[in-house]
Amino acid sequence: MERNKRHRFTASAASAALLVCVWTATAAQAIDNDACMECHGDNMLARNVSTGMKDSLYVDIEKFKYSVHNVNGIGCVDCHADIDKLDMNAEVPHSTNLAPVACANCHEEVAAAYTNSVHRKASNKGVDIPCFACHDYHDTSRLASATVSERQNSFCRKCHTPEKFHDWLPQKESHFALVECTVCHAPDVPRHVNLRFMDLVDNVYLKGDVIMRHLRTDPKGFTELIDRNKDGAINLQEFEDMVLMLRQKEIRGVFHGELVAEINPVVHQVNRGAANRDCAQCHSSTSAFFQDVRLIFDMDDGSVASYNIDRQALQTYFVAFNALGTTRVRLLDKIGIALIGGGVAVVFLHLSARLLTIPLRRKNKNHPEA
Repeated sequence: MERNKRHRFTASAASAALLVCVWTATAAQAIDNDACMECHGDNMLARNVSTGMKDSLYVDIEKFKYSVHNVNGIGCVDCHADIDKLDMNAEVPHSTNLAPVACANCHEEVAAAYTNSVHRKASNKGVDIPCFACHDYHDTSRLASATVSERQNSFCRKCHTPEKFHDWLPQKESHFALVECTVCHAPDVPRHVNLRFMDLVDNVYLKGDVIMRHLRTDPKGFTELIDRNKDGAINLQEFEDMVLMLRQKEIRGVFHGELVAEINPVVHQVNRGAANRDCAQCHSSTSAFFQDVRLIFDMDDGSVASYNIDRQALQTYFVAFNALGTTRVRLLDKIGIALIGGGVAVVFLHLSARLLTIPLRRKNKNHPEA
């Protein structure tokens, strides 16, 4: 009997715990993003008194829809965790004294890396640079497929003007266009080359959905279609076959290459005087920076399709990416060798002909025709 009582008590306790969990989850889900957007979807919404960096309280729902947080199912109250209910009859449905969003609650490794950075250390001089100063508020986007221009304009160029500096750097405009700032300024971060297909007719990067539609496949089927030896990477022959497939579909262009930093917490460790100035780390035939090459497709749903490619693809004329001393186009090398060999052969044949015809020329000289 005692055992039955214990079983009944345990079952009751478990039921009560389950009920509390369900009730809590329901309460949290009761405030969905649509409820927040009833007010924050108004582009005129602003606060009259502010001590923060922003007065506008407007959230662009179209940008938020494709933000990395929304794509991953993170709602407004997941970050603004001190909002547990809304009173839609009040002038302001929730408290106006909300706690700052604590990004470190989720991004622990990033926060730890950021602590050891020149931007965080600036707070010792009275300059506070919080996460959202660089990453914006509600439209934090996926960076895996972002171009160098998008990355720099979204982050570094908000405060910095690199053209005023870097006078020591040869062809600095080319570096700014093709190499992300943190490739040099965060020396410990892993790097890789991103390739995107650029349509030469319209001079735009083609969306992944367009390419997949022409090839009659999807991101998963693309691997099966192109990676025929099933080794998990696109080798040189498979890459060239893919280019031929695209041309057969009347899609003509080049793959535009850029050297970018890995999306890794250590990318936040930018410090004064720590930038890499060793040109040979890039401009070398054995550079580790070009071992990791990825084909990137932006999809309409905000996701990114990424495929590993053999670095030999950088040495074809299908790719618009050149780092002196490391990504030489082998076909041009062969053409150059053929031209030089041809020139040497012409000289050799000419000299040989001259030597072989010496007796004949002497005979003609001694016995000229009457």
